[in-house]
Amino acid sequence: MHRGTANGAPAPGTVTSVPSAAAGTARRGERRCARSVRRDRTTINGGKQVIAEHSAIVARGMGVRRGGRWLLRPVSFGVPEGVVGVAGPPGVGKSTLLATFATLRRPHTGALHILGHDTAHAAGLRAARARIGYLPGGLSRKQHMTAGEFVSYAAYYQRVGASAARDVIGRLDLAEAAGTELCLLPPDVRLRAGVAAACVHSPGIVLLDDPFAELRAPGAEPGNGAAAVAELIPVLRSLAPTVVVTADAAATLTGWCDLLLGLSRGRLTALSTRTAARTPARPAARPASRPAAQPAVRPVPQARDAPAPAAVEEAARRRRPRPVPAQLTRFRAPRAPAGSGAGV
Repeated sequence: MHRGTANGAPAPGTVTSVPSAAAGTARRGERRCARSVRRDRTTINGGKQVIAEHSAIVARGMGVRRGGRWLLRPVSFGVPEGVVGVAGPPGVGKSTLLATFATLRRPHTGALHILGHDTAHAAGLRAARARIGYLPGGLSRKQHMTAGEFVSYAAYYQRVGASAARDVIGRLDLAEAAGTELCLLPPDVRLRAGVAAACVHSPGIVLLDDPFAELRAPGAEPGNGAAAVAELIPVLRSLAPTVVVTADAAATLTGWCDLLLGLSRGRLTALSTRTAARTPARPAARPASRPAAQPAVRPVPQARDAPAPAAVEEAARRRRPRPVPAQLTRFRAPRAPAGSGAGV
């Protein structure tokens, strides 16, 4: 009941609780927000919730298109803290997805939040970019620029002091290579320089687009590349609270990523982060009493011996025509018919 005048009208200056259009709009907004929160509990790969309570990247109905096709169909998911790997064959859209996370591309549909900032607004976009470290694929081998100059230029671009560049160079063991040009450095040292430039401003999230591609190139030595990758993995894990790294093969990311996602045909699926142990097949046991089979030896046909001369004469004699008996050689003349003049 409202306090007012005697006729029931509200007194001047009194705040009433009559529902207004603004209050109804606020309630509808709260209901829409609650529905969006329920929709955010979307699953990938069936039954697994991918939006954690504290996610560095949250996508709500986000879809990415390029060239008239879906690289990522609209989906809601979250990228938690830790090391997150994204694997997929070449051309599937990993680089485009990472560029979208780096706010260099806008999603075709949906919303994207980076470290709690909405990238759809200018203020949120600037705040998110200030806390992102991004290393694109194929680090340029620019001539006449040393590793130290490259990191110092990144520090100037990120508006941090020269002391930050010196600190990150020392943390990534680049002190000896700081005066060498990038094009003359080995692939693993050049990768360290690129990572140092991406992390010079101490970002909250680091995005690395296929950093091991040059180390696993067909021309690279297998032993040196694997050893360099093993040395770089602890370094990458300590760059920031959240690190997103991509690779063509899931085997490159298996075993050291906290979360592994596969991108194929525009869909994200959760993959196993552990390497399955392969048990070598045991050979069948052979019985000890049974001797080993010996290869069959066929008798070699030998040439027939030449027949002896006596045998040849005997065969020739047998082929000769037998002589006709003497009694069969006599010839009897036929008798002449009666009344003929024969024998007269």
